Amino acid sequence: MKTLDIQLIETTIVVGVYIISYFVTKNLINNVLKNTLLQRGRRKMIVKAINLLNLLGAIVFIAAIWGLKQSEIAIFASTILTALGIAFFAQWSLLSNITSSIILFFNHPLKIGDCIEVLDKDYPFSGEISDLTYFFVHLKTKEGEIITIPNSLLLQKSISIIEKKPSS
Repeated sequence: MKTLDIQLIETTIVVGVYIISYFVTKNLINNVLKNTLLQRGRRKMIVKAINLLNLLGAIVFIAAIWGLKQSEIAIFASTILTALGIAFFAQWSLLSNITSSIILFFNHPLKIGDCIEVLDKDYPFSGEISDLTYFFVHLKTKEGEIITIPNSLLLQKSISIIEKKPSS
């Protein structure tokens, strides 16, 4: 067999393993976490994060199959880590929003379904959290509008969590 044929077969195997691990991981995590008190939105975030790690692993394996040297992979990994380090200090970058989403997920009392009010003197607004993504928090107002707030901005502003009144 030629080297190219071997590389194609190995790449196909890595892609196949990634696809299988995607579905197995998703089902396994959802089944395990259903027994905990974690909400569905948080389970989705955990599944997304683990699948992102699986994807990065598959990319590293494919890069190694196609001849990338360990030093080149190390340079790539250090570049990613440097970009993440910069994200902790950059306020408006996309990376800071991803970092902020991780902070919001693990260390903030916000969850999907909460009603919040953003206490901003220039433009106050309130609504129910309908989705938490890597970049934005989606608020649904009483009028039915969807407001998207960058995660990094949400960490900078004061927020009031409004308790829902029990429906009678």
